[in-house]
Parts: sequence; structure tokens; C-alpha cells
Amino acid sequence: MKVHLKTLGCRLNEAELETWAQAFQKYGHQITRQAETANLIVINSCAVTRDAAAKSRRLIRRTHRDNPQARLVISGCYATLNQEEAARLMGVDLIVSNKDKDRLVEKTLTELDMDSMPAMSAEPGEFSLFTRGRQRAFVKVQDGCRYRCTFCIVTVARGEETSRPMQAIIDEINTLHRQGINEVILTGVHLGGYGSDLGFNLPDLIKAVLAHTDIPRLRLGSLEPWEFSEDFFELFRNSRLMPHLHLPLQSGSDSVLRRMARRCRTGEFDAIVSRLRRQIPHFNITTDIIVGFPGETEQEWQESLDFIKQTGFGHIHIFTYSGREGTKAATLPNQLGNDIKKQRSRKLHELAHEMKLKFCRDNVGNEFPVLWEGYNEPCSEGKKLVFGYTPNYLRVTCALANEESVENQTLKAKLTAAGEDFMVATIADRTMNADKINALSS
Repeated sequence: MKVHLKTLGCRLNEAELETWAQAFQKYGHQITRQAETANLIVINSCAVTRDAAAKSRRLIRRTHRDNPQARLVISGCYATLNQEEAARLMGVDLIVSNKDKDRLVEKTLTELDMDSMPAMSAEPGEFSLFTRGRQRAFVKVQDGCRYRCTFCIVTVARGEETSRPMQAIIDEINTLHRQGINEVILTGVHLGGYGSDLGFNLPDLIKAVLAHTDIPRLRLGSLEPWEFSEDFFELFRNSRLMPHLHLPLQSGSDSVLRRMARRCRTGEFDAIVSRLRRQIPHFNITTDIIVGFPGETEQEWQESLDFIKQTGFGHIHIFTYSGREGTKAATLPNQLGNDIKKQRSRKLHELAHEMKLKFCRDNVGNEFPVLWEGYNEPCSEGKKLVFGYTPNYLRVTCALANEESVENQTLKAKLTAAGEDFMVATIADRTMNADKINALSS
């Protein structure tokens, strides 16, 4: 059976797709990138905003329209929060809620009576990342969140916090590395809460991964900025832990942060960012900002804009506030009109663009080990553009001859210019061997 996996939303959804891909292979099924040829399609949906829920519905409808013969399984936050609605959509055969995600493959094969072929099964995880065209792997380490930010519906959809055993995570990373993966990203709904149910914490996990795996590059997914212990900062002295963090600020106004029930104020956020940048030059901080939260006055908006500008971010995910039924924020007074939200969103997009360009220009002239991806784009006669990422998560492009290949290699590159969407670079050493790569990562 050919299985196609689709996702919307967060990196955690990506990590779950990889887990399902490995499990389907274990049962003898083939992962395919072509949805139109699949016998089974699994969609991991999103509902972080009303727009995301609408996109999930459209994706489900389009997927069935494009391949009406395929069995269709829906999971994720949209399917969990809107189970009856999702089940009524044309072509949907099975809904698997978030609480049953760990058993999605078994439930699908059993409840849809789809034969597995143990005699033909592959080793778990064999080639699944490359089959789906990935050069790095997302590894889910926990699910759920103990906090209740007033705007967030995801904590309702994902439920209470649960952490994966540390050894299971280490084993998965070692398996991925043996398959040729050189970078993994640890993800979770509340990543900083890892181990709260096991007697561990996130720094314990990171130390264990660095000690018991040889993965050259380790990244962290979105991390709430209120759980930074002293030993967490020290972890970045190991250059295998990449100098980039996505820290959701949500607003630069303390009074708005209180209404959001956020546990970090601007002063604390500034102290974290300043320390990281003092410790590692060109440390990249990216963030999320919600525009037009209920009751956001002109003064609060200006406070937020000023703090964002003062901090400077490498990238901002900008969300225009939309009320979600089931959240406290949807019941707050003084909901803002769309015109005000659009105006503020436009202003913040302009500022975010300026800050991103500044961060990129500040990195021009530096040399970094770049993990090059397999994506190639023709650029001139006999040449192609290849793309990769620096340790501080700058997207880099370089022109190579068509016959050259740097796919999934870590090669040192000098950044020569800052473009709109990527840095331009020249590869400094195309003969880099494994010893040199290890030296750069140590």
C-alpha cells in the first residue's frame, strides 16, 4: 500500500508525520510523495487560528477531490476540536484525535481493514525522511501544555503534558544519524516543560543527547522564554547546539502580556536575549507576535512596537488576532476591528522586514559551516543554485556547476551578500572530509 502524509502547522506536526512514516514502513507499506497515486492519505491538521482551521478544511476537500479513491485519515488539532465537522467532510474515512495519535497507524490499519505485509516490511524509519524529501529531522519529545495563555486553543486540543522517555529520544536520534541525518530539531507543544512528569527537565535531555549521540547539529523548537535555568545558558558552549532560538514574545507591552496570561515580561525577555547575544556573537532570536489582541490601545501598541524594534529579531511570525471559541481571550471586552488590526499588522511587517535585513547584513563577511540541502534551482548556463542553513539559521544560497553535488554535506561557506530571502555565499572548502566536519562541530 502507498501512503502519503500531509501536514499543516507546527514543527510538532512535522515530527509526528515522521513517526507515522516509520511505523507504516514497519508494517510493510510504502511512503510516497505523490498524493495522486496513494492508496491512503493521512492529514495532520492545524487549528492555531481560525484561518488555520479553514486551511485544514480546504486541504481535506482538495485532497479528496484530487484522489477520491484514496482512504482519508484526519488527525491533529482541527480534527480534535471539530471532530463532528471534520467527519462530515467529503471523503473522510477516519478521525484520530490528538490523544490517540500515538496509535494512529495501528488504528488506521485495524479500523479501515487495510492489509499489512509483515514479510515485506522495512526496518523502522528506513529512508522515510529522504522519501519525503527532508534533509533534517524533527523529533517529538513531549506533548501538551500545563499553561493556559488566554489566546491559545492548542493547549485545549493537545491536553495535559506528557514526555517521551529520554532513552527513546536518544535511540531515535541515533537511528536517524545512522540513516545520514546530520541535524535534528527537538519539538513539543511546551518544549520547556519536557520531563515535568518524569523527574527530568529540558537541560537534562539536551545534555543526554549531546553525550549519547554523535548527531552533529542539534536545534530546539519553539521555547517559552520563562523557563531558562542557569545551566541552560551553559549548554550553548557546545557548538553542536545551534545558536538560534525561537522565543515567542507575543507582545512588547507588559499590560497586554498580563491579559494574555503570559509568564514573562519584557524586562525578563530582554535579559535573556542580551545574555545569549553576549555569550555567542550573531545568536539568532526569532519570535511570534500577536497583533490586535483584545483591548490593545494605541499606547500599548506603540509600547510593543518600540520594544520589538529595540530588541531586534532575525524573523517574526506575525499573527493577526482572531478569537477562538473556548479561549478566555474570545470573551474579553474591547475586541478590535479588522481595519485597526490590518493597519498594525502592515506596520509590523515593515519593521520585521527591516530587522531581518539588518541581521542578515550584520552576518555578511563571516564564515559558517553550512548544512547544504538537496534542493537545486537553475541559475545560468551550466550552473545551479543550492541552498542550506548556517548554525544560526540563515538560509544560504551558492552557485555551483551542474555536475557538482553538496547534498547533505556540511561545508564551510563565506557569506558575501544579503538578499531578500537568503544570504549569498561562496563555499570556502569543497574538499572537507569527515574529520574537518567533526572539528567544526566540536
